[in-house]
Amino acid sequence: MFQNYLKIALRNLRSHRAYTLVNLAGLTLGMAGSLLIFLFITYHLSTDRHHARFDRIYRVVTDMHLDDGSIEYNSEAPLPMAEALRTEYPQVEQAAFLMILRELNVSVELSGQPEPGKSTPLRFQEHQGVGMVEQEWFAIMDYKWIAGRPETALRAPGSVVLTETQAKKYFGTTNPMGRILIFNNKVRAIVTGLLADPPPTTDTPLTMFVSLATLRQLDPEYNMKDWYWLNSTNRLYLTLKDPAAAPALEQTFPALAQKHYGADASIFQFHVQPLREVHFDVARSGSTIRASLLGALGVVGLLLIGAACINFINLATAQALRRGKEVGIRKTLGSTRSQLVRQFMLETTLIVSSATALALLLVAMSLPVFADWVHLPLSLRLDGPTLGFISLLLLGTILLAGGYPAVVLSGFSPHRALRGSVATAVVGSLTVRRVLIVTQFAVCQALMIGSLVVARQIRYIQGADLGFRKDNVVIVKLPYGQKAKQAAFKQQLMSYHTIQSVSLGVLPPSSDLGYGGSFKFNGNTEWSKFPIRERLADVDYLATYGMKLVAGRNIVPDDTIREYVINETLLHKLGFQNPEDVLGKNLQYYLSPLPLPIVGVVSDFHQKSLHAKIDPIFIASQADRYRQASIRISGNEPVKTLTYIQQIWQDAFPDEVFEYQFLDEHLAHLYETEILTARLVNAFTGVAILICCLGLYGLISFIVVQRTKEIGIRKVLGASVASIVTLLSLDFLKLVLLAIIIGSPIAWYVMQQWLADFAYKIDMTWWYLALSGGLAVGIALLTVSFQTIKAALMNPVESLRSE
Repeated sequence: MFQNYLKIALRNLRSHRAYTLVNLAGLTLGMAGSLLIFLFITYHLSTDRHHARFDRIYRVVTDMHLDDGSIEYNSEAPLPMAEALRTEYPQVEQAAFLMILRELNVSVELSGQPEPGKSTPLRFQEHQGVGMVEQEWFAIMDYKWIAGRPETALRAPGSVVLTETQAKKYFGTTNPMGRILIFNNKVRAIVTGLLADPPPTTDTPLTMFVSLATLRQLDPEYNMKDWYWLNSTNRLYLTLKDPAAAPALEQTFPALAQKHYGADASIFQFHVQPLREVHFDVARSGSTIRASLLGALGVVGLLLIGAACINFINLATAQALRRGKEVGIRKTLGSTRSQLVRQFMLETTLIVSSATALALLLVAMSLPVFADWVHLPLSLRLDGPTLGFISLLLLGTILLAGGYPAVVLSGFSPHRALRGSVATAVVGSLTVRRVLIVTQFAVCQALMIGSLVVARQIRYIQGADLGFRKDNVVIVKLPYGQKAKQAAFKQQLMSYHTIQSVSLGVLPPSSDLGYGGSFKFNGNTEWSKFPIRERLADVDYLATYGMKLVAGRNIVPDDTIREYVINETLLHKLGFQNPEDVLGKNLQYYLSPLPLPIVGVVSDFHQKSLHAKIDPIFIASQADRYRQASIRISGNEPVKTLTYIQQIWQDAFPDEVFEYQFLDEHLAHLYETEILTARLVNAFTGVAILICCLGLYGLISFIVVQRTKEIGIRKVLGASVASIVTLLSLDFLKLVLLAIIIGSPIAWYVMQQWLADFAYKIDMTWWYLALSGGLAVGIALLTVSFQTIKAALMNPVESLRSE
């Protein structure tokens, strides 16, 4: 019996290739889109879940409540708090401090007789993957140890633990135990442990662990007992014996703050954040993903597969007249309804199974491009969760797509089916299918509006006036604290004909880092209620970045803070409107022991992304903190210019590693979240539109079959092809217009909420709705035009012939 069902199913699918191919295309697109979304969501939800204590791990964060009522949300916590948590709080099982090193010069000490051509040590400049941790770190986080002991590996200063990849990078071997690394050309560290590479699904992707006790050797000035010393690179993690104790622990933090901050205790408010929330904390952690985005993508994935199933149903019921006679004959010859249901479900299973295989092939082919778009190491591994999802997708699609058509088609009366009047039996379900088509296009309309708004906001960001020139600026890292060599390096650069200006400083005008603190203004004895930000740089900073003075003059050349140039925001927060009025007033920054004069006011410039408002800020010199050179080049001969810069660098700093980055690349990093959102929205909007087009094709097929005789009568009575095409198309235009009316307000609200995260943004205007609506109408007309024109050109004799 099954063999007979299979032969008939294959014959039917082969006989109606167009019907089969359209169904295959729709289901393949829907299933492939859903699978890509599943892989994306699964990756993010699995972050750090390989740690056995995942449900008991928390991060301590610091919210600073300033006197002006503003709150700064920080991911860091003070270093000495780790010891306080370990010793004073019995509910804390373990606590460990982590300091992420953004810059570390690593030299490999050669052992034995050096190889030919390797008489000098190998040098590397590490900007990520290096962390200084306490020994307790390995009691909280899980790693696979290949060599060494987690209890003792980082107990002593000058000890380091490497992952396999890092060991191969430095020593060319996976047995680095006892080998020596030199940090910043002054601190020797011995390898005391070797770890297997951790999974990529982690928010602390460390490949080198340096004992925190080494900090005293790397930075003797760092006060490890100072509770005020906060930095964005510092983290504090803990495990609780009972997760239910987290609220009670947090309630004890005000007393802890009072003990160590005294009168400033109200400023520092500590909180414990579950590890499961860290990955989605955009405000504190700089994450590129929000939990809400995953939820929205999950809904989109369901809509994609749901739309594909709707298309299948529409196309299946559109075949009612053709399959009606088949059903009538089968029932006359003794087939039962259950046998017919099995026959139709087998056909559905063949199509869905083929679509599943094609979807897997499509995902495998497109996944490298998709992974590159979203900057994730995604892979299609047929593990338990993935196989479970594919199985659920397969079975759910078979039941959803095939169940309704099988029940409807198998329920035809033999008498009516053989008379060719089965269309009236299913006409009542036309309203349901129209509702589903409206839903499909409403979703497409919302996605198109979202795509337009996101693209427009990104273009606005990329073209916004940031208050400085960002083109043709090369940023070169400088070794810390080498004033004389830095000055000589700058002098030599200025002699090259394509280099227009060079400035030594700490940060470019816009950065995801923000240094700042308290100040006193014009002789006030109390610190200001709001902090100011700093840009420490030399006298050529304004010229290099094309920043404009609106009053006063630039700072004079000096190695230390002697005077200040402030921005317009700080001018206004100090209570002045006329820039000339603030000149000569004194400002005492917390890093300077004396009040020093304000000599100039510069036009406002953006120090962070356009998410944040412009901060009050000053520009001053302090040469012993400079760590980069900003080099403005002419744009002519960029390769030769970079080669020259590298040659001068190697002469000036032979023991360092040369690295550079163009400023516009640096600025693009500030908008990774928005770029990721745009790519996801654009990709799945395209898939949704294709599926919606197939849905319209299914519905027009259904209606044309139902109205074949009506079209023939109209042509006999003199109706033109144009009038018939218009008649059929108007029905669909009504559906699309209704979808536009439903989808537009939803998209408007959602995008308004999205734009609310930006301090500087585009305005939502009516043309976004008009343009997306016009696109929806155009897409609908193109989709239905083929079938409507074909129906209008049909010979009325064929349409009206009674068989």
